[in-house]
Amino acid sequence: MRTLIYVPVIHTSADLGSLAKDVTKRGIADLGEDVWRQHQRTVEGFWDAISDYFISVDVSGMKIYQDGMVAEGEIGEKIVEEGLNLGSRNYELVARLLKRGATLVKTEDFNLVKEERDKLLKITQAKTKFEKLFGFIKYRLTKNTLLNKRDRFIAQRIDESLPQDQTG
Repeated sequence: MRTLIYVPVIHTSADLGSLAKDVTKRGIADLGEDVWRQHQRTVEGFWDAISDYFISVDVSGMKIYQDGMVAEGEIGEKIVEEGLNLGSRNYELVARLLKRGATLVKTEDFNLVKEERDKLLKITQAKTKFEKLFGFIKYRLTKNTLLNKRDRFIAQRIDESLPQDQTG
């Protein structure tokens, strides 16, 4: 029997790249600075708990299926290293698991991930309210279809690469 350990990902600013500044600005504007800071502490606590859990798990040979991971091997490891250098708690955990014997697996289709990122960038980089609204509507109309395509691709990758009696 195959075992899949599902770890939900809560992205930190380090994971958001060029979107981080706009997301932080929006979070503070919508929630206020105190609530936004509390949110950040909660997210940090989440990652502490996840990291603590994996300390006791034997990950030797475990397959790592990472949200947004469009490569494996050397390129995938370079992506993990870049995320780690940016301060991503998510990639910090992945890097630790890889050092302990886990294997990184290409999980996502590059074109689908890029399509979603490009649509989000159009919203955050819009110069006018009309452009922002148009980008938002376009994203909302295509979001579910795009996420379903990504989910199907991920499921197919797991099915193809996770043998019986292994853990991912």
